[in-house]
Amino acid sequence: MKLELLEDDKNLLKVKVSGETHTLLNILREKCWEDKADQAAYIQEHPYITEPYVVVRSKDPRKTLLAAAQNVAEQAKEFRLEFEKAVKK
Repeated sequence: MKLELLEDDKNLLKVKVSGETHTLLNILREKCWEDKADQAAYIQEHPYITEPYVVVRSKDPRKTLLAAAQNVAEQAKEFRLEFEKAVKK
């Protein structure tokens, strides 16, 4: 995964996310909305020739996206722990 800031203003953040698919970007978008972002989306203009980017508009878009990433990491850890318990049975 490679990230590139495309736009970084007070209330708007656009980050190109190379090497990722809809799976990660969609959950990040959802978690930004849960954090009360004014706008949260990801855009993939063409599946073969462009890289997707995340757009977050909020009072502090960096904080919003960081919180979303942290939330995703915590959910993944919780899933892993529960899955490990389930397969030990």
